[in-house]
Amino acid sequence: MSTRKRGPFVSVQIMSRWKNILGLNITMGNFLHKYPHVFHLFTHPLNKNLCCRFTPKMEILINEEVDVIRRCELDAVIRIKKLLLMSKSGTLHVHALRLIRTELGLPENFRDSILGKYGNDFRLVDLEIVELVNRDENLGDAVVEKWRENEYRKKWLSEFETNFAFPINFPTGFKIERGFREKLKNWQRLPYVKPYEGKEKVVRVRTCGGFERFEKRAVAVVHELLSLTVEKRVEVERLSHFRKDFAMEVNVRELLLKHPGIFYISTKGGTQTVFLREAYSRGCLIEPNPIYVVRRKMLDLVLLGCRNTKELKHLEEIKQGSDNLIGKIGDEGTRGGDWVVPIFEPLKKDNLDDNLDETCDLSNKELDVSANSGGETDFQVSRMN
Repeated sequence: MSTRKRGPFVSVQIMSRWKNILGLNITMGNFLHKYPHVFHLFTHPLNKNLCCRFTPKMEILINEEVDVIRRCELDAVIRIKKLLLMSKSGTLHVHALRLIRTELGLPENFRDSILGKYGNDFRLVDLEIVELVNRDENLGDAVVEKWRENEYRKKWLSEFETNFAFPINFPTGFKIERGFREKLKNWQRLPYVKPYEGKEKVVRVRTCGGFERFEKRAVAVVHELLSLTVEKRVEVERLSHFRKDFAMEVNVRELLLKHPGIFYISTKGGTQTVFLREAYSRGCLIEPNPIYVVRRKMLDLVLLGCRNTKELKHLEEIKQGSDNLIGKIGDEGTRGGDWVVPIFEPLKKDNLDDNLDETCDLSNKELDVSANSGGETDFQVSRMN
């Protein structure tokens, strides 16, 4: 939204230019009108054009998210350091980090507020490359190692069974063919070069299981990257920007599809998003964090659609009662005021698309802002088993 001096709002006419960028197949006005708990439409008192701003509830949550991200700054520093530790050269492009800034819980100005602020940890080689200054070996353990240790201690499994294994959770109805269990068992035991180990050991050969080990290491790298994100998910296309730096030069999408027990790909709309299956239970993140909690509250407002709008109408009537005054009485008498013209009434709520079988949401639904094939844009929702 515009934050210029004239106010935190923007003309709907200007927003219409974003239609193709957002992938909308309906008019911007209709889209905004479907979510009255998120967007407030009003007529500008001077220009008389239709404008949009966030509702007070949404503004509170946006400010809360900014505050939480600021308070979780040290966690963001650790995430970036671990990503740099996985890089074969100890460097990453700032552009690649910027692409997954939201997923990592980084502030909008992270280049200055984090990379520039923590000079003892990061160094900008040039304007677009960040380098890790000091390697912290205490950060060299992957998140999956905690699960392996738990399996070893509580389930009395041998190290041979757990040292290189991953948690597997197949979706409901997954068909297991003959011989699949044995292949999976052998794959779980297959050793590989772990994400934080020396990159000089990473060799791609097709003999003695070399290619399989190389591919399994790529699985481990993607698993670790997803584990470092706030909501344990990221767009598949954005993973490709880390392929060379993380020495996992494989077809990422094919790799993810080969392991449905570890990853889930949402293909609704025009965006493919990969989720870490083990991180979710009954559609919710098992270990929520403060940033995730705030974003779930935002999702609640979106999923309300046009429901429960009586409260909004009541607040609007109170506001109009004060804003529609022709003048104010003071010591100097009556002075002219600005008129505020009432606008659209909420449209009838469209049904949310619940055809996606497995993803996450507080009510077992997940949000994707994109246009569907039917020519109507909805916040896509899905379920994860």
